[in-house]
Amino acid sequence: MTSLATTSSALFSEICEQVAAYRAGRDAFRDLDATLDAIETDGRPVWISVMPRDQAHALLAAAKARLDAGEDLPLFGIPFGVKDNIDVAGLETTGGCPQFAFKPQASAFAVDRLIKAGAIPVGKTNLDQFATGLNGTRSPYGIPSCAFDANYISGGSSSGSAVAVAKGLVPFALGTDTAGSGRVPAGFNNIVGMKPSKGLISTRGVLPACRTLDCVSILACTTQDALTVLRAVSIPDDKDAYSRANDDAAVAKSLNAFRFGVITPTVVARCAPGVTKRYAAAVSSLQALGGSPVEIDYAPFEAAASLLYAGPWVAERYAAISDFAESQPESIHPVVREIVTSGTQYSAVDAFTAQYSLADHALKIRTALNNIDFLLVPTAPEHPTIEDMLADPVALNSKLGLFTNFVNLMDMAAISVPFGWGDGGLPVGVTLIGPQFSDGMLAHIGDRLHRTDPGARLGAGSTPLAQTNAVVAAASEMESVRLAVVGAHLQGQPLNRQLTDRGASLVLTTRTSAGYSLYSLPNSSPAKPGLSRDGGPGGIEIELWDVPVREFGSFVAAIPAPLGIGSVETEDGTVVKGFICEHHALADAENITAFGGWRRYLAARSANQNTPAIAIAAQETRP
Repeated sequence: MTSLATTSSALFSEICEQVAAYRAGRDAFRDLDATLDAIETDGRPVWISVMPRDQAHALLAAAKARLDAGEDLPLFGIPFGVKDNIDVAGLETTGGCPQFAFKPQASAFAVDRLIKAGAIPVGKTNLDQFATGLNGTRSPYGIPSCAFDANYISGGSSSGSAVAVAKGLVPFALGTDTAGSGRVPAGFNNIVGMKPSKGLISTRGVLPACRTLDCVSILACTTQDALTVLRAVSIPDDKDAYSRANDDAAVAKSLNAFRFGVITPTVVARCAPGVTKRYAAAVSSLQALGGSPVEIDYAPFEAAASLLYAGPWVAERYAAISDFAESQPESIHPVVREIVTSGTQYSAVDAFTAQYSLADHALKIRTALNNIDFLLVPTAPEHPTIEDMLADPVALNSKLGLFTNFVNLMDMAAISVPFGWGDGGLPVGVTLIGPQFSDGMLAHIGDRLHRTDPGARLGAGSTPLAQTNAVVAAASEMESVRLAVVGAHLQGQPLNRQLTDRGASLVLTTRTSAGYSLYSLPNSSPAKPGLSRDGGPGGIEIELWDVPVREFGSFVAAIPAPLGIGSVETEDGTVVKGFICEHHALADAENITAFGGWRRYLAARSANQNTPAIAIAAQETRP
């Protein structure tokens, strides 16, 4: 695979391929040195500190010894960045504030888990100070800019982590996400931002922003890489009161037929034109994947989001650094200081009142979510310049949280995936949001959505996404086969019961790609068509059905010659199983392609014979 790096000499492919290369003898120490060289050259504002070379080598040597002893290390030799509000033994934790810095005795639980999996922390990345902000401009260590245009913000608060991954300096990095801090910078830098369910990754060793809401986030170029990291760190931590176990959350789930929530046109209209266009494209792509959009009322989501910075959760931010804020307020970034110290104005009564209000919003949100599997939103409504953000830091930052601030308050999981290019050629991301512990399902569908963009590439590099491994759902979840039907098995037709009696479900009605012709087979009872890929104009109406795997064999066994099951390409390029006809049987068959589908042909024939089409089609006999 070609290099992703744009500013480094380190060569990174996918995590699984890189680990396989090391197992096959590639020199991991050489690559580690190249990574450290690149990070030291890149320096600030992306990085705050770099792991001393001797310590990094010692970690890799220890991992190599364990690998040689037969341990399974799924991340062996993989370097990663760590947001500088997460502890790494041997490096200071600054929280983006030099005066606050301290050197921890041990690494955070998540970092320790990654080291045990063979990964090597190579440095601490910049952030909005004390993880307060979604824009990446609130740091005394400098302002990381978007990897695609230095005039635009990188997004925050996991700014350095996102830019480091987008530039190819590391294959993945840890961030945090309380209000969107792992999703917004991912969307602005053409990478994946995974915001796991609360408690799925322990936050022990993470400097809190809002401890009851904080999540460790994962930033990577592909969903598969992010999921690989999640599997390594999502285990219970008996020393973290907020840690929660769910062994199934990191398992990719297939969901061939699904319903997804979409925001109303009035809400979409609040986004920049490029974001609006790409969001509409994402909705269409999910429909092509078998999804049914359901318009939802976004008002309760936005009302819940508004509580995050206008309620007692600001007091929780103050609680995290109260001693420092009282003793050294001048050391805190002015915008951050204004936000955090405003937490002192809230009382216990305010806290309970806000909880009651949140519960009311949550009730409305649960009602809205009852009929959908997940919600699709833009990751951010617009992409401001650094200049504009500095001129209006609070209002613009607030706008960036329009689609992110409610997620942790509502105890939901989310993943932001890249989806093309918007205004000025800047990346646009969309976010899938689901209930707690839906992480695996969101990863699977998010990856499928990401791959429908033909121009998708990794980060700020040139490697096509298509050259990487897709997320594969667990075998136990692959419960159905997507089948294209074209004639007597269509809904309302005489053989449709052969599908419904087997528990098959209709996904959507669509058409074939170009290249297909449809024929009326003579002497068939009931009347049937034959579909052939013989260079015809295509555009033949078909239905896509999901047939349970356990029933598929008996269904195929009942299909009489000259029909059979092969592969059929739909109009959006998706290839599914479907009915095809042996070529020899078409010699005396009537070409009915011009009708565009079996139903229209039957209706026309019925009209010509002055006989209702349903009477012709209702000759139910055995195939």
